[in-house]
Amino acid sequence: MRLPNKVAIVTGASSGIGRNIAYLFAKEGVKIVVVANINVVGGEETVAAIKVNGGEAIFVKADVSIASEVEHLVKVTKDKFGKIDILVNNAGTFGSSKEPFLENIDESVWDMVYSVNVKGVFLTTKYVVPEMKKEGGGVIINIASIGGIRPVAPRNVAYVSSKGAVITLTKALAIELAPDNIRVNCINPTLTETPMAAVFSEEKRKAAINKIPLGRMAKPEDVAYAALYLASEESSMLTGASINVDGGELI
Repeated sequence: MRLPNKVAIVTGASSGIGRNIAYLFAKEGVKIVVVANINVVGGEETVAAIKVNGGEAIFVKADVSIASEVEHLVKVTKDKFGKIDILVNNAGTFGSSKEPFLENIDESVWDMVYSVNVKGVFLTTKYVVPEMKKEGGGVIINIASIGGIRPVAPRNVAYVSSKGAVITLTKALAIELAPDNIRVNCINPTLTETPMAAVFSEEKRKAAINKIPLGRMAKPEDVAYAALYLASEESSMLTGASINVDGGELI
């Protein structure tokens, strides 16, 4: 097992990438997986599946864009399990199923995307880091997007710019937290087979696949295995890195 006796928080783990990261971490020895999400039903389904397979997990309802809820999430985790070794900032949103062109984006949509995708990473990191420092270190993994490196289509400026911010925030945090033995890295997936991807038409999905040299969309498991590597000691010399799980799309 590659993550024996670790305590991990995975945000946005009610489905898709977050759920698969939680599953894999539990399989690889994580003592407890704390599933954090606003979707209670999905979060509890993730926890139940982990327990059926012999792992341990709890669900904590938390909106990562609200400081008091993030603070509660961290307090519950620390009070119950004594430490926090790994944080996966996976919670994210497109904002809407059909984001309009720039001049038609409602300010409330823009604010919501940044509140979840960027402020959420800031808040969870802010409250987890003091606990990691007490334990002598830890690992933070942020889920960004290849769209944060190279926007791949029009009509998604809020989402891609927020993910670009996550990539830069990852680098800034890596520098700031390195003296405390806290590694911070991010993963940039291409279009992935998750419920979030269901907003795309079949035509748009085919167009996206045509840009990927390996000829397919990513699977949630592809991203989960990258997260496992970054969480493990195998990546002990990596911080501030961005791993593109994109089938060669950015080559």
